[in-house]
Amino acid sequence: MADHLNPLRRRRPKPAGRRARTAADQRVAVFGLGRFGGSLARELMRRGWDVLGVDSDPKRVQKFSDVITHATTGDSTDAETLRQLGVYEFTSAVVGIGTDVQASILVTSNLLEAGVPNVWAKAISRQHGRILERLGAHHVVLPEHDMGERVAHLVTGRMLDFIQFDDDYALAKTVAPRVATGLPLGESLVRSKYGVTVVGIKRSGQDFTHATAETVVEAGDIIVVTGRTAAVERFSELEK
Repeated sequence: MADHLNPLRRRRPKPAGRRARTAADQRVAVFGLGRFGGSLARELMRRGWDVLGVDSDPKRVQKFSDVITHATTGDSTDAETLRQLGVYEFTSAVVGIGTDVQASILVTSNLLEAGVPNVWAKAISRQHGRILERLGAHHVVLPEHDMGERVAHLVTGRMLDFIQFDDDYALAKTVAPRVATGLPLGESLVRSKYGVTVVGIKRSGQDFTHATAETVVEAGDIIVVTGRTAAVERFSELEK
């Protein structure tokens, strides 16, 4: 999950002589077109972004040549190569290189030194993530760790979905427990008793809707709750 390691959010000075970047500049460079980087590049394209993909493996580059805006083979660790590709003019860059930790660190460092304003970096371990943090990466993600943690909650509990954010805060989708049914949410005292807030509700055959203090939850309803991770976990385990 993004920012999972609470990365440093400082911005390095923008090098002189480069054109000003704007929020509307929807270009992103993705380094490493493996499972993580490749999936990310496809989704960014689907969302209307221009994507430059860089990988050292010609076969991967060929695979994405007709999928993203531009795919090229190159040594991403070389600052001059990045300059020639025009990467330093991009608003955002994602370092999806995982297995080669040294390459991940070098690419991230080059991008930060060049003043790219939003650098996302994939880490394969907490130690790797801490190194990227110290470099100043704006966002550090540990996809394998985060997905493992998420699936563990689904396997061992009664949640239908689970997402944990920074600062020990989580969101879960679960079947409504008995304690939350039969009364308007404002009267059931779910928040004061269990430390969670019901933010959404879905009844069979209907779409999800926003929950209010007047919303009456019925048995079998699917609800979305937020709160401290431990509180969300306990609430989701209550009798249905």
